[in-house]
Amino acid sequence: MSKSLTYGLLLCILMVTAPHADHLPLWLSSLCAGLLIWRATLAYSGKALPKRWLLMLITVAGTAGIVFEFHTLFGREASVTLLVLLASLKLLELRAARDAMVLIYLACFIIITNFFYSQSIPTALYLLATLMVILTTWVHQQGQNIAIKPRLRIAAVLLLQAIPLTLILFILFPRVQGPLWGLPQDAYASSGLDDKMAPGSLSRLSLSEAVAFRVNYNDKPPQRNQMYWRGPVLWNFDGRTWTPGKTALTFAPKFTELDQQIDYVVTLEPHNKPWLFALDVPNKISVSATLTYDFQLLNKEPVNARLRYAARSNLVYHANLQESTRQLQRALQLPKQFNPRAQQLALEWRASSKDDADIVNTALTYFNKQGFIYTLEPPLLGVNTVDDFMFTTKQGFCEHYASSFVFLMRAANIPARVVTGYQGGEFNDVGNYYIVRQSDAHAWAEVWLAGQGWVRIDPTAAIAPERVQRNLSAAVSNNAALPFMARNPPQWMRDLRFNLDSLANQWNQWVLGYDTERQFAFLTRLGMEDVTWQKMALDMAGGMGLVIALFSLFMLRHLIKRQPDKVQAAWLKLCRKLAKAGLPRAAHEGAQDYAARITASRPELTDSMRDVAMRYTALRYGSVQDEQALREFLQRAAALKI
Repeated sequence: MSKSLTYGLLLCILMVTAPHADHLPLWLSSLCAGLLIWRATLAYSGKALPKRWLLMLITVAGTAGIVFEFHTLFGREASVTLLVLLASLKLLELRAARDAMVLIYLACFIIITNFFYSQSIPTALYLLATLMVILTTWVHQQGQNIAIKPRLRIAAVLLLQAIPLTLILFILFPRVQGPLWGLPQDAYASSGLDDKMAPGSLSRLSLSEAVAFRVNYNDKPPQRNQMYWRGPVLWNFDGRTWTPGKTALTFAPKFTELDQQIDYVVTLEPHNKPWLFALDVPNKISVSATLTYDFQLLNKEPVNARLRYAARSNLVYHANLQESTRQLQRALQLPKQFNPRAQQLALEWRASSKDDADIVNTALTYFNKQGFIYTLEPPLLGVNTVDDFMFTTKQGFCEHYASSFVFLMRAANIPARVVTGYQGGEFNDVGNYYIVRQSDAHAWAEVWLAGQGWVRIDPTAAIAPERVQRNLSAAVSNNAALPFMARNPPQWMRDLRFNLDSLANQWNQWVLGYDTERQFAFLTRLGMEDVTWQKMALDMAGGMGLVIALFSLFMLRHLIKRQPDKVQAAWLKLCRKLAKAGLPRAAHEGAQDYAARITASRPELTDSMRDVAMRYTALRYGSVQDEQALREFLQRAAALKI
């Protein structure tokens, strides 16, 4: 095995495994890096490869470590980790051409595993470059004497030739919902909002610049303080953490006095949870989803792939004016042994207020006037989280204010619940859509008031109205904890970011989002009527056959017999005439040599034969191409008497 081929295979394995380094265990990444360095050192020094028993020992130890780390050898994380380990070890038994081919095929397979973690444009470009390196190494393995530039050129040609077949397969291959094979649960990343809320949960999420979803409004978008994207609704409180709880109620909510209708399209990033996001309150959605009794949209399955849906909401509404007694009782439950000072304060408000709405206003005024601070880095709270926050630290994020407000309302005998979701969004004027990021995660409250139903109350707006009206950066006094791009960066950086996001959005829509619905719509626009799987399969087979036939003709073009030109035809005719006279031309004999041999045996043909041979050579191989010279040659060749 040549050094150059070994180095090429090392580069292939390094490039396909390097993107996995950030999610593999540190010990495994270190082990694989050591194995690659070891193999490179052996290739450079020319020393012998390690014994098979040593490789077997490392394999068993590494596999045992993976089992200890993941408690299984199945699933995305464990399987990818094992595959990376085995690819690195295979380099240390690289002895024959067969081993090189196994590594090349293994590298091609590991490329696919990178798409389990990212399907972005940079990932696709990086893996395309990786595939170019793999093909170049394969060409080198087929012919080891080929120089590097010809190898690169052959690999590039192979990739270019694959483009037509790739496009046909992409456009016509029948789409199926979900992955082509059953993936284990850990193959799907879980990100974004959770179905529980505790102090610090949303403030940690606000540090993420990851996109939660994108929104295209059909007409004029609503005001920012109306952009409340509803997610999980939390009912139960154990003194620290809010959870949804369980309910047997399955009947639909009732909305009245609907107004300010708005239509929009949401492109939701996968988050491995069943909930969808819509503006309060949704009354129409294009996918099969359930609207729960507390107005939450739930998909039938966890959202494990990018999902695009159209929705319609009414920003003005009355919800459940006639609420069930059971729901109202759920919205009043509190753990009595926690937060006695907050409970006492709520009872004082009840005693001094004329109705529930007055208590709500009293609570908002209290938050506004008592020196509360909106911050991403609140102090830690003790066992009585609400008391510590209300009377000691007075520093918190949206979850602190929503939790404390709902606790106070329940203590004052007003039904209330916590709602989590997203608020606001960033307008991308390049793509004309809004970007809602994880940093827009928010929590607010809902209280039930007689004659009004469930009413949204956002206590954060009483402390930091800039959070609702502008953005998070404008609301916090010290935004150093925020990601750089959330701290009002220079305009050129914002423009660059919007352009890149717009490009990524088009990639998501037309490449990653090319699902069954888009495929049928696209083929219909191309003129294919009554699109069926059978028609697509026939068209795909026909298109691939046509492309293969065209490439075959192109590759075999040099084998197609070409018709001789006039000069060649006249010369061959003369040669046949001479052959009949007993002067045949040898297959290897050139025109000048043939003429010299003829003149030796037939001196009377010396002048005419030499003249015809010289004219033929000039026209056939020289620079003489004019019509007059061609006519004179044809005349002299035809007039030569034997």
